[in-house]
Amino acid sequence: MKQIIIAGVRRGSIFSPNHIGNDAAVFDATVAELRALGCAVNEYTESEFIEAAISEKAVFTMSRDFKTLEKLVELEDSGCVVVNSGYGIFNCMRERMTNLLIQNNIPHPESIIADTDKDARLQLQSLNTQGFWLKRADRHAIHHEDVCYAGNIDVALNLINEFHLRGIPRAVVNKHLKGDLLKFYGVYGTEFFYWFYPSDGNHSKFGHEQINGCARKFGFSQDYLKELCNKSAQILNIKIYGGDCIVDHEGNIQIIDFNDWPSFAPCRNEAAKFIARCIWQCIWDGIVKTR
Repeated sequence: MKQIIIAGVRRGSIFSPNHIGNDAAVFDATVAELRALGCAVNEYTESEFIEAAISEKAVFTMSRDFKTLEKLVELEDSGCVVVNSGYGIFNCMRERMTNLLIQNNIPHPESIIADTDKDARLQLQSLNTQGFWLKRADRHAIHHEDVCYAGNIDVALNLINEFHLRGIPRAVVNKHLKGDLLKFYGVYGTEFFYWFYPSDGNHSKFGHEQINGCARKFGFSQDYLKELCNKSAQILNIKIYGGDCIVDHEGNIQIIDFNDWPSFAPCRNEAAKFIARCIWQCIWDGIVKTR
């Protein structure tokens, strides 16, 4: 079979807060694995990709810039194989992600979407909690201030106003959940799945993990966690994923965050093999469908 030429798009550094090196490393490892499978890979930065006339019939991407995603969607609509899907990456923006997971009965904290230029007190009171997580609704977190914890309603209202002053029109507000914080990584359609307690290794992007404290390691079903994460990936239309969940003292699991193609930092070398095979399989399936 003729060698397959793939476009690989790196993540812009602005979308890798405190993880520029880790995101680059998993991309590089994936490129190496794809080349070992016999693929030719043309690498692009997000800015190069936006300007380029793309002739490759398959793209794998860690992109998050809106212009890049719009181009990916256009390529998908024209028949190009794109992993992760541009549509799926858009689905991982906070507001879309929250609505899709809740609408599809994925266990998730009670949440509201607040307009940052309005008084959200009644909305916050409806969550019936003293702990709130506030997240910009329009995209992934770029700065430390894009995800905030508030211990009471007055602090939450002040943070919502700060979002408004920063030009962020809406905030997703999640009810704070007590329990063990777990991080997970997966590749949909493969056996790869990895989870860990970030408090065990002081793993953190913005330092928010300390709110839940050291894991007490409550018992839970690992098979159910993987099933729940793969179902979430299917709903959001992404193949390469990661995120966070809370396990309470009764072993109940709730997804609190879900991301397209994270850094896989604790398991990068093993994950890259499965990521490359997933991309290869998607390309092969696309070739078969077009025959």
